[in-house]
Amino acid sequence: MNRIKYIAATFFLMIIGLSQVQAQSRKYISSFSFFQSYYNPALTGYEGSTVRGFVRNQWSGVEGAPKTYFFSTELDFGELTGEEDPALMGKNAVSVNLLYDTYGAFRETELTVGYASRVRLSETLNLRLGAGLNYQAIRLDGNALTTEEQNDPTLGQYVGQFSNMNVVDFNLGIALTHANYYLSYGMHRVNGGKITSGDEFMDAYPASSIFQAGYRNAVSDNVAVIVNAMYSTQKDQDDNIEFNFKALLMDRIWLGIGHRIDYATNAQLGILTKRLRLGYVYEFPTGGRYNLPGNTHEFTAVFNLFRDNVRTDSQQVVMW
Repeated sequence: MNRIKYIAATFFLMIIGLSQVQAQSRKYISSFSFFQSYYNPALTGYEGSTVRGFVRNQWSGVEGAPKTYFFSTELDFGELTGEEDPALMGKNAVSVNLLYDTYGAFRETELTVGYASRVRLSETLNLRLGAGLNYQAIRLDGNALTTEEQNDPTLGQYVGQFSNMNVVDFNLGIALTHANYYLSYGMHRVNGGKITSGDEFMDAYPASSIFQAGYRNAVSDNVAVIVNAMYSTQKDQDDNIEFNFKALLMDRIWLGIGHRIDYATNAQLGILTKRLRLGYVYEFPTGGRYNLPGNTHEFTAVFNLFRDNVRTDSQQVVMW
């Protein structure tokens, strides 16, 4: 039975490899609410100045399955200049995001530099606009191509050699933010990946649209609830819808569940210290199109550079 599962998994990865020739791979992050600025540059600095990272091992135990590593730094100029309430009074923030992703014969390094500017609409509400410059370097290992990929007219010419492709593009975003909720829209690869150099073993880099929303509220002095949702759409790929629900206990421990419609469900656990937030996600497939042996493990870390994970009033919630 296990052998049958692994044969099915290998076949599925072959299909993925062929589809990724036509379009950029979608990056799944179960803890997407912790990495808002990756999806939308307008949300840069929404939680202040931070250092963030995650490691994701997808379909563990399957050879060639996706593995993702991410690191970012966000700087809020309001905190740097000592504003009394930088989350509301600050106007500018910048970020640097570095993502390294492996899947099958492909190795992808993505660097994004983001900027966000805020306009104060009221005492509690901000409008944020953001832009990001994105550079991607994709390396193809022609020795790791599957039989189907070797027979593909685009990939077949790179059998037995290493090839490199570079893409430069930009991202845009807009967001409405409050201490307890946010609504945002971001677009990745606005130019459709038309600026390239090196070998062209991928035929298209279509733009993708990403909608995010979240709400959080302190139910009592010891319990807060946090809900996040994301919808993303891209040409030649199925639409993606995800939800996360978390309960934060005593501002120190959180428990949560998440669901990616038609694909997977996850369980979440994390702890908070004075400045550090550590989390673990265990994800398992629930849909037929995602039914592979092996589950997904994701580890996250967020470090606050200037502010503590401590409430300043009874209604504040210290994480998303």
